[in-house]
Amino acid sequence: MDDQITYIHGEPTWQDHGSDDDTAATAFYSALFGWECPDGDPNMGGYRNCTLNGKVVAGISPQTSEGVPPVWAFYVCVDDADAIVAKVTENGGQSLFEPMQIAEYGKMGFFMDPSGAAFGVWQPGAHKGAQIRNAPGSVCWYELITTDVAAASKFYSAVFGWTAQSHGPSEGPGGYNEFKLGDKAVAGMMAKPPMMPAEVPPYWGVYFAVEDADATAARAGELGGRILAGPMDIAPGRFATVQDSTGAVFNILKSGRG
Repeated sequence: MDDQITYIHGEPTWQDHGSDDDTAATAFYSALFGWECPDGDPNMGGYRNCTLNGKVVAGISPQTSEGVPPVWAFYVCVDDADAIVAKVTENGGQSLFEPMQIAEYGKMGFFMDPSGAAFGVWQPGAHKGAQIRNAPGSVCWYELITTDVAAASKFYSAVFGWTAQSHGPSEGPGGYNEFKLGDKAVAGMMAKPPMMPAEVPPYWGVYFAVEDADATAARAGELGGRILAGPMDIAPGRFATVQDSTGAVFNILKSGRG
């Protein structure tokens, strides 16, 4: 585990949860992962920076946009949030709002790729990103579920410099792709499975590491969550997809490595 994580341009750096009941979300994740989520500054919209063992791990925020369901969002570190706007729009994506400065903490932008999956960018200031990763209770992976693997590969390559490496068929059942930044795997991508409901749009999913996927899934159910898939064994380990007590979806993974 790194005492200090340094993020470079194009590397996922942060994740936060938004819902219309941030109090319920705080109670759920505190009980599930052992996070501490003190009340946020009212001048910052009540945004909570949650910690795990004293290190910042994720954010929880009241949902301020009408009609937006509870969701986990993820952010990519960038050198210049304003410059990303042109890259996104020139390559078929959409800017959801102009990048905004968040006090001394950094600058945030939010976008949609050509298939409709939303993602954020973060130009760091005082807030550099998650201080802990891959340990139980912290983020360990990000994954795009898309309806057009080829188009997504081209888009994220143009915007962030990622390259997509296929494992098995690039499209269809059993296909999986790793996005790499140089030699480092930073995220995954797969075609939307046929069993997924048609009304579910393309999206970016967040994975949290756990010590025991079955026990954590069971605990999530006790806390008012719902198991959507698994627990089941996959190549990286044992995972489950969970809907929390507010309705936001996330994944848990017990790594099979080591």
